[in-house]
Amino acid sequence: MKSLSKMNISNRIRYRYAPLILGATLGLAACKSSSKSAPKPTGEASAQTDDSGEANGSGPSTGTDGDAEQAPAPRGSDRPTDPQLAQIQLPEGFQIRMYSADVPGARSLQITPDGTLFVGSRGAGKVYALVDTNNDKRADKVHVLAEGLNNPNGVAFKDGDLYVAEIDKIWRYPEIENHLEDPPEPELISDAFPSKKHHGWKFIKFGPDGKLYIPVGAPCNICKPDPDKYANIQRMNADGSELEVFARGVRNTVGFDWHPETKELWFSDNGRDMLGDTIPPDELNHAPKAGMNFGYPYCHGKDVRDPEFGRGVDCATYVAPVQDLEAHTAALGIEFYTGEMFPATYKKQLFIAEHGSWNRSEKVGYRVTLVRLDADGNAQSYEPFATGWLQDETAWGRPVDVEVMADGSLLVSDDLRGAVYRISYKP
Repeated sequence: MKSLSKMNISNRIRYRYAPLILGATLGLAACKSSSKSAPKPTGEASAQTDDSGEANGSGPSTGTDGDAEQAPAPRGSDRPTDPQLAQIQLPEGFQIRMYSADVPGARSLQITPDGTLFVGSRGAGKVYALVDTNNDKRADKVHVLAEGLNNPNGVAFKDGDLYVAEIDKIWRYPEIENHLEDPPEPELISDAFPSKKHHGWKFIKFGPDGKLYIPVGAPCNICKPDPDKYANIQRMNADGSELEVFARGVRNTVGFDWHPETKELWFSDNGRDMLGDTIPPDELNHAPKAGMNFGYPYCHGKDVRDPEFGRGVDCATYVAPVQDLEAHTAALGIEFYTGEMFPATYKKQLFIAEHGSWNRSEKVGYRVTLVRLDADGNAQSYEPFATGWLQDETAWGRPVDVEVMADGSLLVSDDLRGAVYRISYKP
């Protein structure tokens, strides 16, 4: 497979549209909303912003732009049941199917040991629970657990409880899987975070240490904010106590995971804008311990000194990324592959959802990529895995997060289309 560092991005593959005979449209089970399960509506405008923080002029997906569930393909068929998914290019043996097409604004993913998939959103202001009741690898129930929230991007699960991150608050929904039809009143865990919206939406996840990790992005494209409040990754106990800064110099991470063996943190970080098409790169970073500084706003990527804040700065004093990612791809959710379905060469390798550029002269991203690591955990390559959401400078989908299911398949969320896809492998 060709490395991204050697790809000529301008020479995109033109995909042929294969004619498909579509089955009858199936309606998903009605979503059950519970007004008491969420804080009161915040009055947020419906216009979304890109993960750079800049307005992109598009509102949340309504699920009406070709998003209706399609009838399953005939038994034994390898054809996608969705005409747009036929455009997705994957390595040989891999298939992509719709897991659910009724998740407007689908963002961060969290699956439980029992198979419930929780999904956060931004502009939609909702939190969902997706359930596959008949084990056909498609969600047939979509519950709306909460609505009217302030950019509830992040969702996390621990000891039966669901944690939801608004811009400035963390909420807990106790024993949530027992109450999907009638969600409980949320408990406020913390309101210790800034209310600024620019890079304020959060990805959250519990680490191997049992603590909840919460990023706080820079409140700007490029500036020098209070390092104790912004441009960092924080962590706290599940009850909200002992909040502390874990890492600094992080412009805007919207995805992280821990290596399955070393239990060390890896995270994506979006590079600054307005320096041109090719610089600075987005980043994949490795934080094996607390107290590290990754250079924002002084240094970007492995060797890009900021023209405003980096003068006279020695970038070697900061932690460089383990892998430069393509500039402006908006690298978001990341996940180490720990399943058994994919070939052995994918084990403990890192998938990245790239949301896509917003201000580049020629669009990049809108795909899922793969960073391959050697036995010592060093990044060796950066390559495309799933592409095709971008067609001739027009994007019909924007991947946000990736999540490994118990059977080893890979889920991908798409906030533009309001969908979750499932990628599987069959030799």
